[in-house]
Amino acid sequence: MNKLLTLVAFLIGFGSATNSMAQSDPAAKQILDGVSAKFKSFKAVQSGFTLKVEDGKGKVQGEKSGVVFMKGGKYRVNISGQEIYSDGSNVWTYDKATNEVTITKMEGGQSALTPQKLFTNFYDKDFLYKLNGEKKVGAKLVQEIELTPVDKTKAFHKVYLMVDKAQKSIYNAKILEKNGNVYTYTISNFNGKAVIPDAQFVFDKKKYPGVEEIDLR
Repeated sequence: MNKLLTLVAFLIGFGSATNSMAQSDPAAKQILDGVSAKFKSFKAVQSGFTLKVEDGKGKVQGEKSGVVFMKGGKYRVNISGQEIYSDGSNVWTYDKATNEVTITKMEGGQSALTPQKLFTNFYDKDFLYKLNGEKKVGAKLVQEIELTPVDKTKAFHKVYLMVDKAQKSIYNAKILEKNGNVYTYTISNFNGKAVIPDAQFVFDKKKYPGVEEIDLR
């Protein structure tokens, strides 16, 4: 799994079978349920984001910006020379530096890696969560929710979500790895009324002359 997919997995691929809801904070659940319900009301979404990586000493190792498109079970992610497409059945991962695209079948069930899971109810079965309170970030009033994975074998030990209270949307997600690295995902813009044709979720090799296909389906 390449580095981009690994990061996507941190953000959205938390497949645990243990229901921890009873031990979690009802106030946090109410906020997260509100975010999930609002996201599910959108037919298609386009969102800009930034990813910042810091080491255990707080030194920034890199920062990238990208965009994600979502429609039903389909998605597309573009970030710094890499593109991921999914039509809901297949996943194309394109690396601009090597001009290669790897094709795989999309995983089924709860383990499927889809950006939609960051905005919906992934939290119920995978985390203990609690509301840490509210604070101002610029002009935004955000609510901080601390999530602890139920599965202690995960490479990360904490996730902090910042929810825009007024918009009922995720503003920021911070993932703390056990090795000290910190991944911070910040949403720079969000369009819940985007018009996105289905063709945007399928890799079109005609647009990439000489691309090498690695089909692992």
